[in-house]
Parts: sequence; C-alpha cells; structure tokens
Amino acid sequence: MLRFLIRRALGAIVIILLLICLTYFAFFSLAVDPAQLACPPKSCTPELLAQIRSNMHLNLPVYQQFWNYLSGLFVGQDLGTVGHCAAPCFGYSYNAQRFVWDEISANYPATFVLAIGGAIVFLAIGVGLGMLSAWKQGSILDRVASSISLIGQSTQIYFVGPLAMALFVYNLQWLDVPKYVPFTQDPVGCFMGMLLPWLVMSIIFWANYTRQVRSLMLEQLSEDHIRAARAKGMSSRYVWFRYALRGAMAPIITIFGIDLGAVFSGAIITEYTFSIQGLGFLAVKSVNNADLYLELGVLIFSSVAILLFNIIVDAAYALLDPRVRLA
Repeated sequence: MLRFLIRRALGAIVIILLLICLTYFAFFSLAVDPAQLACPPKSCTPELLAQIRSNMHLNLPVYQQFWNYLSGLFVGQDLGTVGHCAAPCFGYSYNAQRFVWDEISANYPATFVLAIGGAIVFLAIGVGLGMLSAWKQGSILDRVASSISLIGQSTQIYFVGPLAMALFVYNLQWLDVPKYVPFTQDPVGCFMGMLLPWLVMSIIFWANYTRQVRSLMLEQLSEDHIRAARAKGMSSRYVWFRYALRGAMAPIITIFGIDLGAVFSGAIITEYTFSIQGLGFLAVKSVNNADLYLELGVLIFSSVAILLFNIIVDAAYALLDPRVRLA
C-alpha cells in the first residue's frame, strides 16, 4: 500500500511541475507586457510601471524568471520594493495590494467547505436513492427516483440557485441567507449558512450518482457469486451490503475521483450565485483584473488540491480492490 501511494505521489509531483511550467510560460511569454497588466489602471504611472517591472524581474531571461518563481514556491523570494515573499510565494497582486498567498489563504477555506460539504451531500443522497431504487426495482418508488434524477441532471446551478433563494430563504424563511462562517468559530452557523449552497450544487451530481448506483447494484446482483451466496442461505440484507454494495462502490469511487474537478468547477459557479467569497470568486476577480500572478496562484493551488484528493480517492479504491495496488 505504501509503495502504491508513493507512486501516486511522485506522479502527482510530475504533473504539478509540468502544469506550473506550461501555465507560467503561457502567461508570461505573451505579447502583452506582464508589468502593464499587473499595474492598477487607476494609479498606473511610468514610475510605478518601472518599479513593477523591476520587482517582477522582467529584465531577466524568461527561463530565469521561471526558476525564480519555481524556487520561490519552496523557499520564498525577494520581490524588490515589495519586500521578501515567504514560501509558498505565488507573487504579489498589485490590484489587491497584498501577496497572492495571503489572498488565497483568506479565501480557500470557503471553497473547501463548499466542495467537501457538497460532495458529502450528493454522495449520501445519490448513493442512498440509487440503492433504494435498485432494492425496489420496477416499483413506483423506482420510477419516481429515476424521474427525479433525470430532471436533476438537466438543471443548472445558476438557474436553481436564485429560485431556491427566493423560495426557501425569502418566502418560506426555512433557511438562513447563504454565507460562509468559519467552522472553528461557529459550527452551527457554518452548517446553516452553507446548507442551501450544498444542496443546490449537489443536485446535478446526486442525480447522476442515483442512476449509476442503481445500474451498478443491479449488475452486481446478477453476478454468479451473489447467486452462490444466496444459495448458501445468506440473508438478503447481508448479501446486499457485504457483496453487492462493495462490488458497486469501487466504480463509484473511480467516478468520484473523476468528478472532483467538476466539483471545484461547480463550486466556482455556486460561489458566484450565492456571493460566497472563495477561490472561485477570487479566480473571477483575477480574470477581470488581468491579475496574472493571482490567476496563476489560484490555478496552481486548485490543481494541487484536486491531485491530493485524487490520491485519497486512489487509496480508498486500493483498499476496496487490492488488485489496484499491483497496477
């Protein structure tokens, strides 16, 4: 198991280094002057522009600029008049007037809470409805669950979000106005403030997982080892959870690993829909302001987070299926 995790971690490091290399050269080798983009439009003077160009080391060859940036991620670097940027140094945002890492660290907890909470919700609802639908195959409950999942897959966050706000927050007043409250400060406030965004973001995911789990469970129930277990006199409940569910969970975990990127993408739209200031909100702001260092920092940080979650998913998959460790 340890060797398996080491191989996955080394592969992730290679992917991250390639990503940093490609995105950096794509951002900073453009025809547009990076210093001109970094300079705030309302206060950009020739003196400030020259200062920014010096701080960004644009007088050096591109490969040396990249090496300074890459080494700064691990040991920090000196950014001229801005001062020393401690590791992990993603650069300095002249629009926000602060280091990029300070901007990211102030916003990523909201995105993580939104993504992890939404994933728990759509897994719980999707797997639960899928199992129930497979258990009651052909019944009215099965048809209703299948219809709901089909409708849910056809919806969009930016459409459902405002409707859910109008109905459950302003008209019925069942839920609080969505907002992010740090979990360590107020767990209940964090749960109530993020409940509606979790539910809205999870709709398109649990709808898909309902159909997937139902199909996988029915496929498992038709396998020879399931029929053999029943022939030995094992109870239906034991066979269901001990054999069928375990066989169906391995593909679901694989699908979940693939969906992690989509979860973060959904978090971006959800944050903007409910005015939650997370990484998605920060990414949109960096694009609107053409803030290259902030864009690059959010991209790298999000990529590392997704790869880490994928390693965790791979480890869970390997625990369910030992054959994966030998792959």
